[in-house]
Amino acid sequence: MPSTKNAPTAADVDLERFGLRAFLEALGPDELEVEANRVELGQIAERVDNNPRAVWFQAPGDSKFSLCANVAASRSRLAAAFGTTPSEVLQEILSRLDRPGQLVEVPRETAPVQQVVLTGEDCDLTALPIHLQHDLDGAPYISASMDFVHDPMAGHTNVGMRRLMLRGRRTAGVDLVAPSDLRAIYLHQAAQGKPTPVAFAIGCHPIDQLAAVLRFPGDELALIAALRGEPMGVVKCVTNDLLVPADAQMILEGYFDERGHVEAEGPYGEFLGYYGAVKRNPVFHLTAITHRRDAVFQTSSIGGAAMHRTDTAQLGSLRTEVLVWRALESAVRDVRAVYAPPSAGGSFNVRVALQQRVPGDARNAIAAIFGCQANVKHVFVVDPDIDIYSDAQMEWAFATRFQAGRDLVLQTGMRTVPLDPSLEGSKVTDKAGFDLTMPYLPPGAARPIEHQVPKPPRSGGARFASLEDALKDGPKFFVELMAAIDTRDGLDVVRWLDDNGTRLGITRDAQGRYCLK
Repeated sequence: MPSTKNAPTAADVDLERFGLRAFLEALGPDELEVEANRVELGQIAERVDNNPRAVWFQAPGDSKFSLCANVAASRSRLAAAFGTTPSEVLQEILSRLDRPGQLVEVPRETAPVQQVVLTGEDCDLTALPIHLQHDLDGAPYISASMDFVHDPMAGHTNVGMRRLMLRGRRTAGVDLVAPSDLRAIYLHQAAQGKPTPVAFAIGCHPIDQLAAVLRFPGDELALIAALRGEPMGVVKCVTNDLLVPADAQMILEGYFDERGHVEAEGPYGEFLGYYGAVKRNPVFHLTAITHRRDAVFQTSSIGGAAMHRTDTAQLGSLRTEVLVWRALESAVRDVRAVYAPPSAGGSFNVRVALQQRVPGDARNAIAAIFGCQANVKHVFVVDPDIDIYSDAQMEWAFATRFQAGRDLVLQTGMRTVPLDPSLEGSKVTDKAGFDLTMPYLPPGAARPIEHQVPKPPRSGGARFASLEDALKDGPKFFVELMAAIDTRDGLDVVRWLDDNGTRLGITRDAQGRYCLK
């Protein structure tokens, strides 16, 4: 729940700092491509697909709104949203989640998102720059929309991200097939013959979008404020009693009718990189559009072959890492890093680096991750010396530290998301854990040389008056003999060993060190 201690007032809220336009304008040319010329709506998707930069179309089709895309489609831009670096963004998010979020309701006349209010016949979804995203999609989709719904059972606001398929000027289809809080809320209302009031925010800061895809107990409006790290202004909708971010670019107000999953929705290019088939879904009815005078409309990249350059995969990656880290906090003692590769959709594969403190830590980590996220199918656990962000390092660990008969952990019949095409109709999934760690060693124990990673020789070490004195001190590796006489030329040492080896009785031990008999 929002904190009430030292409760801020409307005067404490900056209604521009977390505006989408402000974020776009702060991006440099390496992160943002600005297209000033007119671009037909039918050409938007091609310009966005596999584009490493966000794109801001100033004249999309005949719309009076500009249109931005790919805003959250890179880890560097998500890190910039939090004012940090890609390597530090996960820890920054975890830190902010430890502090409660604060909400401040602001008057409608000061809320930027209600500078323009359209109701009734003045509302028209087809006046917005909504484009066809994939070649077989059922219609143009609104894809960057955050949904806000009151949960009558829990008594707080539920926030998520849902797409809307245009069905007309004031109706759209919504995907409510997969298990979710919003689906449960809708089914509860529909069972009583009641519509479900809902508001969709379009044009939101990347922080807000990340909050929308997270799943935490409590009021999720307050979760947005917590991730922002500052009090957040909210305003009541015009045609219902829902509270929404006052600094969004646009709000679509309306309701899901109570008829249930009755209308065809789809197909659509899904976040797994494949199409989702036609499904039966509820219908959204538009009752109002409110927006800023200079509103920026937003679209998200979702399906396609370049998953690592989509909004959904990058947001999903951070979401997965947050939830996995939280699950591991109670399962194992020393987690070093967590990574969910966006190229796998940001949720299906998870890599973890940890320092094993007791035997079985890697297996505990795998079990905890299996249970904390339905989407996760494959978990790879490595030692801290492996860079989990490096495909090359992960391949090396897989090849040299894994035995399938010993290190493969399989679990069948687990909860999943129905969109995975590999399920082939099954309602449950199989999960695999790959223990890529070295055998556990107690503190202070040394690994055999076969488990040690070769490194270039380094200068430095104990000095002696002669190589003979060095060997009298104890067994030495060849590099230690070089250091003993402060030479970078190992050939000097070879010649000395050749000249003196028999006389001194020099031999080598099991580790390959030179020593005196």
